[in-house]
Amino acid sequence: MKVVSTNIGEPQTISWRGKEVKTGIYKYPVIEPIFLDTEDVKGDHVMDRRVHGGVDKACYLYAAEHYPYWKGKYPDLDWSYGMFGENLTVLGLDEGIIKIGDVYQLGDAIVQVSQPRQPCYKLGVRFGTQTVLKQFIEAMMPGVYLRVLTSGEVKTDDVLMAEEIHKDGISIRDMYRLLYDQNSYLDLAKKALDNPFVTVNNKKSILNRYGSSISK
Repeated sequence: MKVVSTNIGEPQTISWRGKEVKTGIYKYPVIEPIFLDTEDVKGDHVMDRRVHGGVDKACYLYAAEHYPYWKGKYPDLDWSYGMFGENLTVLGLDEGIIKIGDVYQLGDAIVQVSQPRQPCYKLGVRFGTQTVLKQFIEAMMPGVYLRVLTSGEVKTDDVLMAEEIHKDGISIRDMYRLLYDQNSYLDLAKKALDNPFVTVNNKKSILNRYGSSISK
């Protein structure tokens, strides 16, 4: 996996349901390295820390390979890396393979995979339609949030070097199935609840969905 773009967002004000709201989702490529800190990317702008930033969402990665799919659906948009609000656009990122809890050396930083991205209305604002939220979920290409275990700089062409891989862990795509798929994955849900690397919020979502059946 290799970084093909580092992206930073300046705060912008958007109109949402009659109110003015600030967002940092409008990210664009930058030439200089970015600095991954423990709760966010230095110089980036996280406007709503209830749902973005923090230890479990310090940095967001999206796969470069997913871009052609979305360009096909939205050919008239002004496309550039960072379109999904990702800090790092990565070549070779596969949500079906990468596992929650996996640890990588990334530039000068040490990072750990934490959870998939759950889209909010601001992604819809950037795409010009809230329809993209349903499409984003159905596509099962959510990208990856990271914990930053050791802060450091990351630049274009840096490679994610595996430090600790959990072959029997929960993949990012499997977690997305637990959160959104209408089919039942009871055994997988139990496995996720027992996994120490799955975030507290994701575990709450699993419990809310599966309820009493999880203890059977």
